[in-house]
Amino acid sequence: MDDRIDEKQEQKFHQMTEAPVGRLICRLAFPCIVSMLVTSFYNMADTFFVGMLKSNSATGAVGVVFSLMAIIQAVGFFFGHGSGNFISRELGKQNYVEASNMAATGFFSALAAGTLICLLGQLFLEPLAMLLGSTVTILPYTKAYLKVILLGAPWMTSSLVLNNQLRYQGSAVYAMVGIASGAVLNIALDPLLIFTFGLGVAGAAWATILSQFVSFCLLLSGCAKGGNLHIHIANVQWKLSYYVQIFRGGLPSLARQGLASVATICLNRAAGPYGDAAIAAMGVVQRIMMFGGSAMIGFGQGFQPVCGFNYGAKLYRRVKEGFWFCVKTSTLFLLAVSTLGIFFAPQLIALFRDDPEVIQIGSAALRFQCLTLCLSGWIVMSNMMLQTIGKTAGATFVAMSRQGIFFIPLVYILSSSLGLTGVEMTQSAADALTLLCAVPVQLRALRELDWLERGKSIG
Repeated sequence: MDDRIDEKQEQKFHQMTEAPVGRLICRLAFPCIVSMLVTSFYNMADTFFVGMLKSNSATGAVGVVFSLMAIIQAVGFFFGHGSGNFISRELGKQNYVEASNMAATGFFSALAAGTLICLLGQLFLEPLAMLLGSTVTILPYTKAYLKVILLGAPWMTSSLVLNNQLRYQGSAVYAMVGIASGAVLNIALDPLLIFTFGLGVAGAAWATILSQFVSFCLLLSGCAKGGNLHIHIANVQWKLSYYVQIFRGGLPSLARQGLASVATICLNRAAGPYGDAAIAAMGVVQRIMMFGGSAMIGFGQGFQPVCGFNYGAKLYRRVKEGFWFCVKTSTLFLLAVSTLGIFFAPQLIALFRDDPEVIQIGSAALRFQCLTLCLSGWIVMSNMMLQTIGKTAGATFVAMSRQGIFFIPLVYILSSSLGLTGVEMTQSAADALTLLCAVPVQLRALRELDWLERGKSIG
């Protein structure tokens, strides 16, 4: 690709830097919200259909392997956000050659990393299952689910790269089609493979990786349409400078997703002494909360390309305007969602596992988390803005706080002092402490944008 400006890319640049910010974010956010909601549905589908097997051990196994899937996703987000942030800023500068080279580098690097995860995971399957927090009774189900999930690691990681690169280019519709199609297929395949073909918990895993492969193919085809950057292996740059940029843009995502996996392992271990029902309950709550926050995250994903383009184009006022719009809107939305979650907690848990003990434990944990859910509006939008504009240290600190710096020590401190109640309330306590850290970090970044805006006016 030469450095001349393609007509479609020129139109996209003007749209991203001139259209009213609130309306632009909403338009870009809609397909992202759809993608996130459908993805959450299919993340919950495995738990829902496996729960119909009437086995707490099988349901618990899905929750245990969820932490490994979080690691796979962490790698995909690392390369996807790392390359995507750089791409959006370069497109804002109208530097299409660098953006195209980064797109190829991020994609093929993620594909290689996913292949490595697959090979190492298969070699050390049982030790990995135990490390993830499996109990002896859950182990057979965990291994059956885990060994299949690992086969899909290469296209899981690279699909996330394609999805994020398309979003950061302002082509969220193509990303939505790829993600949503695979999600719908997964929901259809789950009952077919689990019950009709009698594959049990392994059938849920096969449904997941087959649907992920379909998403991968659709996302790859989307890169060749709509003025998007094409993925060519000839454009891969095995240069340190490119990986420094990926590291800077992707480290917050790696920290957030990687620590989410570690946090899930710690949660499973802390819940383990209270039986398989406790592990199953906490796994169900994780899926429900993921769905509750998915629309808010999708809304923030509509902000990211607007943020990146306008920061690259030195339109700092539009960056700040977009941030405040997203914080206000997402906080109001989360207040409504959390209210519903508090009142209907038992019914929501029962959808996935109709077991009195699971419902009791899960309802308490869900209500605790709903109490602080509205705080995520500031936390997530701050993290997204910091990451997109290249504030690696601040973004990584905020990303690490919720699931790492606070959650991991708290789950052991609270469980040892308050028992099962401590396990149930850990995430809520971690959210409150994270907000206290995120506010000053983000306010400092907003002040820096003010200084840059004033400096640009003087210049």
